[in-house]
Amino acid sequence: MSFMSITGAILTSIVLYFVYTIAHSRHAIKPPLPPGPRPKFLVGNLADLPKPGEREWEHWLKHKDLYGGISSITVLGQTLVIIHDIRLAYELMEKRSAKHSCRPKQVFAGELLGWNDSLGLATYGNRFRAIRKNMAKVIGSHATASQFYPLQELEAGRLLLRILDSPENLKEHIQSDAISAILKIIYGYNAEAHQRDPLVRLANEVMDEFAQAGVPGAWMVDMIPALKHIPDWFPGAGFKRTARSWAASLWELSERPFAFVRYQMDTGVENLSFLSQLLQKQSIANPNDRSVVKWSALSLVTAGADTTQSSLRCFFLAMTLYPEVQRKAQEEIDRVVGFDRLPELSDRPNLPYINAVVKEIFRWHPVAPMSLPHTTTEDDIIDGYLIPKGAYIMPSIWYFTHDPSVYSDPMSFKPERHLAAEGYPAELDPETLVFGFGRRICPGRLLASSSIFINVARSLAVFKITNPIENGVEVKQVAEFMPGVVSHPAPYKPTIKARSAKHEALVREIEQKHPWQQADSKIMQNVSF
Repeated sequence: MSFMSITGAILTSIVLYFVYTIAHSRHAIKPPLPPGPRPKFLVGNLADLPKPGEREWEHWLKHKDLYGGISSITVLGQTLVIIHDIRLAYELMEKRSAKHSCRPKQVFAGELLGWNDSLGLATYGNRFRAIRKNMAKVIGSHATASQFYPLQELEAGRLLLRILDSPENLKEHIQSDAISAILKIIYGYNAEAHQRDPLVRLANEVMDEFAQAGVPGAWMVDMIPALKHIPDWFPGAGFKRTARSWAASLWELSERPFAFVRYQMDTGVENLSFLSQLLQKQSIANPNDRSVVKWSALSLVTAGADTTQSSLRCFFLAMTLYPEVQRKAQEEIDRVVGFDRLPELSDRPNLPYINAVVKEIFRWHPVAPMSLPHTTTEDDIIDGYLIPKGAYIMPSIWYFTHDPSVYSDPMSFKPERHLAAEGYPAELDPETLVFGFGRRICPGRLLASSSIFINVARSLAVFKITNPIENGVEVKQVAEFMPGVVSHPAPYKPTIKARSAKHEALVREIEQKHPWQQADSKIMQNVSF
């Protein structure tokens, strides 16, 4: 072969190689990320995160108008994908749940505080499945969850007593009773009836701290994990002192009631709680088994109590703002239940309007407006956009429940939307949205729904809830809500009175039929762990 032929062959090979490389590199080019604001050099979209004190769902709602149903930002290399389209949320977190069921690695809340052990922040794996399996054993069906109905009815009655005696302390009553009820169900613990209970106080503190710790982007150490290694004296290391204090509270809340239940079981005290039943069915022979059982219980406490508080406070606020709803609900209770007893959970199938009120509470202001973010475990593509491995997926539950294409007049509290009428089908059931998606759906949703129902039904049965009158003028309350992973209504002041002397007597009978039990606080405080 001549030199020219060899040279020509080499040149041809080189050209073919580059043609092949370019062609395949084009195929290898990944789709773009979902649209979003232009990132800045090095820090990306750091300035585009919600500001402290800003309502997160309102901040991200701006993306809906600017970029559509899916958008994204990237902060220091971490991609956040914000979803404002129900279809996309179901596609990613339901149909493709195998790729999108993990949780972000939150250094502050998860690693430094210890919430990685909880169901809410656990990565999708063996521990996650073991905790959910434990929950399913005891509260996973209507049949198993119904064993706790008498406790829920009793605690709802005791909330009526407290409100009747001091309605001006509504917020505090809801806060303490929501936690007292869940502590009774999960640990068999009787809280103090007429003074502050130390375990209730501790649980409140831990939940308030988590609401601050779990906000995506709120802690720089989540974006720059290496910051966890800086010395305590270094400028900006105040988060480490905060983390140590909050971690100590969480550790105590995980260990103390667990030790209390084991003490009761060892000493032959009857305890029919969630945890005692779990301990009878589940071995804790090794530390991992013990941790899974312990956090199966604590995950229900921390999730259930805070969400119940938010929903009940939303309920009383809605009743001050929508008196016609209150009137219709009370008419149904009076017609179905009568005036000689309080509603019970067995009445639920016969109280469709009260059920609709419960659904509307969930829809009107979902307790976790931006949910807890999911994480993607491998690259995925949807609608031509890349969802990269490790991305946070943040579904806007608030927008889903206020989407005007799904819910008519979405800002108004209208239970009727959940009742089918001739020519008007019921609107989308919000319980399919507010309890999460796919493999991350809330395992305690049956208990949560029955708890809200019985508290709503009994409160409406006996109370008239109105705006306050000051100096002869009605002071209308305002529907405002606080930021946070779990969002609560801003402070408001309703007037709450018994509907009649007979209704007041019904409430007073509760204490006669079910006297307050001796509190377990001294045993709890002295138990070894």
